Amino acid sequence: MSSSLHSRLQQLQSRFTWDLKEEDMDLENLSIRLQEQIDLQLGQQSAVALSYSFLAYVRYLQGRQQEAMSLLNQSEEKTRECYGEESERRLIVTYGDQAWLKYHTGDYTQSHSYCQRVDDILVKYPTGSSTVLHPEVYGEKAWTYFTFAKSYYPKAIDCFCKALELQPDDSEWNAGYAIALYRTEPSDLETSQEDEESPAIKQLRRALEINPDDGVLLSMLALKLTAHKKHQEAEALVERALEKDPDNPHAMRYIAKYLRIQGEDQRSIELLKQALERTNQSAFIHHQLAMCYKKKQQASKNSKPFNKQEVKQWKDLRIQHLEEAVKIKPSFVLAIADLALLHGEEKNFSRAEELFQQGLQNFSKTDKMICQVFHLNYANFQLYHTKQEAKAIPHYIKGLHLTPNTSEWKQCVMRLKMIAERRLSVDENDAQAYGLLGLVAKAEGDQKKAEDF
Repeated sequence: MSSSLHSRLQQLQSRFTWDLKEEDMDLENLSIRLQEQIDLQLGQQSAVALSYSFLAYVRYLQGRQQEAMSLLNQSEEKTRECYGEESERRLIVTYGDQAWLKYHTGDYTQSHSYCQRVDDILVKYPTGSSTVLHPEVYGEKAWTYFTFAKSYYPKAIDCFCKALELQPDDSEWNAGYAIALYRTEPSDLETSQEDEESPAIKQLRRALEINPDDGVLLSMLALKLTAHKKHQEAEALVERALEKDPDNPHAMRYIAKYLRIQGEDQRSIELLKQALERTNQSAFIHHQLAMCYKKKQQASKNSKPFNKQEVKQWKDLRIQHLEEAVKIKPSFVLAIADLALLHGEEKNFSRAEELFQQGLQNFSKTDKMICQVFHLNYANFQLYHTKQEAKAIPHYIKGLHLTPNTSEWKQCVMRLKMIAERRLSVDENDAQAYGLLGLVAKAEGDQKKAEDF
């Protein structure tokens, strides 16, 4: 029976069949975030039901199968509370997960029973094609990919699109698609373009047509519009988010980011502290606070008269919050890079090197722009703090080969030129110096100059 049952299980729509790889996930951080969403009851009740299901799969991966089944039972209960008679299609994936869990515990009879429940729903609600899923399944699959790892974001976007093809006016799928686009679009805050609105902006507007009081969507759109110099509209959106969704820590963290960008550092800090009271295990909020304190530190450095004690106070707060962020989320490469460089400035070289090595171990889960920040920080650490130019050069070069024309890329170019020119001033025949200038020229698109070197 187990052989035929296993064959049937593989045909189910389930987190056990969606090619979710444990090595792509930060299970401890996922566990914290999902438990927090359940405890705070954030979003619609359907979102809470999904959090129970997501956490169940995490618990399975952690070897806690009985707890996983209990969480799936709670997910089913929440789904029925939320959707009543319309809940069956929402339970296709939940039953699939329950079937797999019962199979893994050796309870083949119960596993088969859950398979039969899925079959009954599929017969009752046919899609008309074996290759087309129900929109509820596409939606849950999309949220699963989106929640579990950044590397799955493209899959999440594809599933949200398929759900929207079937249910174009659904608030959940529209919101999910908008947030996924927001997360995957390059940050354009530095470019301040006033060009055509991006896909993320258009989709955020669409999602807000359906759910105009969603604080997360309002604050995300405000951040996007700020980059396009639509400051008046962005400010109105932020004020609306503060009015309509003041207790949502997820909304507050984006509003706080908006305020920091606008130069309202103290107000940003106050909001982030309020959010931290509700969700003290948020690595994102700790990192945002560290960035606020960085601006405070820079302002103190530039003030006259110079207050050394005040500068140290802001730096200590930066270190404190970055340490918390990295403790909560050990794969948080951006926070690791910032913290490591700070320890380098404090001449705590062993801790800095330990952090840089930790960051390198998490590169597979990190996008190119953050990798570029990391390489720049590591190179600066080697060049300016440990005074090991030879170790700095490879990291500047790696940064050079990542996303072009960012501020980090420009700093890599500048420092490689500086190193090369300094070497040539000592030895005009230094072959490595000419090689560095050739790499820079090639990266800048000057092929002729690159060939000259």
